[in-house]
Amino acid sequence: MSTPEMNIATFLAKSATHHPDHPAIVAGARTVTYREFYRRALSIGGELLARGLRRGDRVAFALHNSPEVLETVFGCIAAGLVAVPMNARLHAKEMGYIVRSSGAKVLIHGAAFTAEIDEHLGEFDGMQWRFEVGGTEGIEPYDRLLDSVTPLEAPVEVTADDASWLFYTSGTTGRPKGATWTHRTGRVVVVMNYLADVYNIDHDDVVLHAAPLSHGSGIVALPAIARGATNVILDALSFSPELLFDTVARHKVSHIAFLAPTQIVAILDKYDPDRFDLSTVKAVCYGGAPIYLEHLKAAVETFGPIFAQIYGQGEAPITVTGLTREMHARFAATDDPRLGSAGIARTDVEVRVVDADGTPVAPGEAGEIIVRGDVVMRGYWNNPEATVEALREGWLYTGDVGTFDDQGYLYLLDRTKDMVVSGGNNVYPREVEEVLITHPAVASVVVFGIPDEYWGEAVHAVVVTEPGHQVTAEELIRFCGENLAGYKKPKAVEFVPELPVSAYGKILRREVRDRYWTGHDRKVGGGARRVATATP
Repeated sequence: MSTPEMNIATFLAKSATHHPDHPAIVAGARTVTYREFYRRALSIGGELLARGLRRGDRVAFALHNSPEVLETVFGCIAAGLVAVPMNARLHAKEMGYIVRSSGAKVLIHGAAFTAEIDEHLGEFDGMQWRFEVGGTEGIEPYDRLLDSVTPLEAPVEVTADDASWLFYTSGTTGRPKGATWTHRTGRVVVVMNYLADVYNIDHDDVVLHAAPLSHGSGIVALPAIARGATNVILDALSFSPELLFDTVARHKVSHIAFLAPTQIVAILDKYDPDRFDLSTVKAVCYGGAPIYLEHLKAAVETFGPIFAQIYGQGEAPITVTGLTREMHARFAATDDPRLGSAGIARTDVEVRVVDADGTPVAPGEAGEIIVRGDVVMRGYWNNPEATVEALREGWLYTGDVGTFDDQGYLYLLDRTKDMVVSGGNNVYPREVEEVLITHPAVASVVVFGIPDEYWGEAVHAVVVTEPGHQVTAEELIRFCGENLAGYKKPKAVEFVPELPVSAYGKILRREVRDRYWTGHDRKVGGGARRVATATP
């Protein structure tokens, strides 16, 4: 029998004790103190348990960035329930699949999603309770969770291996898979190791969240809350560099929790030192996709040595390897090519680059990146086949191709899987292909990423039409938008008379894709003009 250990929500309990009146969350005109934040989380957890949920049950939510995201996460975790965040940009059909796959009994969502969820309610089998932030008649209001007559007195006891969070990440089968994070993952890896290896957040820090709280920025919120820092949420549904600058100046932001490379490009383009004061910013964490080396150099030159890079994935959250602020400063000053690397293995993480047999390769040689340590997920939720494929003898096989230099710096080169990273969002071609192939005018299709100066990679579709049928690229892109999140739609559709196939009739994706990458030194994230992950 497993021994009870510390619940992740204890971090919030301690901050509420030490700093009860300190602002925990600021969003527009709203301010929530640590005392109130903790009270709300205990109410949510207690009410869900009073409804009949039991430890280990899943609670899914679709919310735009707001205090409700963090309240829901900590309310679930405090009750021993499993939070299932969903990207707010997903289509309702995709949300429905995640609810069914996770077996979530509860769905919490914002009013912005109500109409689309209602339209596809049949996709949400298994959901027993539904709460809405915003108040539509006929749906239980989220506020009812905040007013429970049976709030928790404290976070419940859990074991280190109890699930706390399901992070749904797309898979090569075209269906998302739920990477299972435990309380140990959150407590030791996400919180303590972020503070140790990425940025040591302090109580006096003001942490800005400009990226989705359902993903990277929300994960960084955990160590910020553990330290009793103030979490400021950018008050906009879409990213605005000018609003970010104004928010930094108004709240004296010291740490920007997470930016995708596209957001760094955007702030570079809009920054005017005569208009905006960013002098309080000490650290900016970025990741989610590779960044062009010239963009990174320009960012360091413009904003100073404040950047910290992380490389990881949903199966190994936050950081597998990284480049500290000090490394950025040193490498930028000396034009060291290691500025273009993904950094070194984190303190308690072991990383190897191996060949097809799992044997480590020599520095300078390419192979698949594998990872070992507490950073690795417990497995994929209810997907033993995918778990066995990804986890072998204690190692996570990431599907990324890379190489080490002789000093242990990792360089990303390509992917063994076919994932496209566009603007920091993961898109798997199979998902898009499975939608396009259902269109009556499409006979065959292949989807992949092509270099894009702004997005890093753009989703591109090459289509063969059915004889006698005509369709435009705009029609197919619109068709995708009716079934997929907007960021998964192809940026362009190209029509060809035929696609190359193997002797077994399989479309040769790489053969089609490779011609778009001619002259590039890698096949991820743009890879042009001596980009950030050039081979040493």
